[in-house]
Amino acid sequence: MAAVKTYYVYMLRCADGSFYVGITNNIELRVGQHEFGFDPECSDFRNVDDAIAWEKQLKGWSRAKKRALVEGDWKRSHELAKRRKK
Repeated sequence: MAAVKTYYVYMLRCADGSFYVGITNNIELRVGQHEFGFDPECSDFRNVDDAIAWEKQLKGWSRAKKRALVEGDWKRSHELAKRRKK
């Protein structure tokens, strides 16, 4: 039986304050490839299609909404989502 791979969607805060969102099946290797510091905020998935969908969703978020996610401020992330829909 083949081993089940785990896929990670991760977000790094760059030196300029922006966020980089990516997907990998080897988080240690991928983080080592980045020049910027690592904040170990990542989500893991067994299905690569789910991971890709989450990555694309995060990439579409504003910087403020990404920051609210990293800070665990769910109320603020929902407020920011409502503002953008108007």
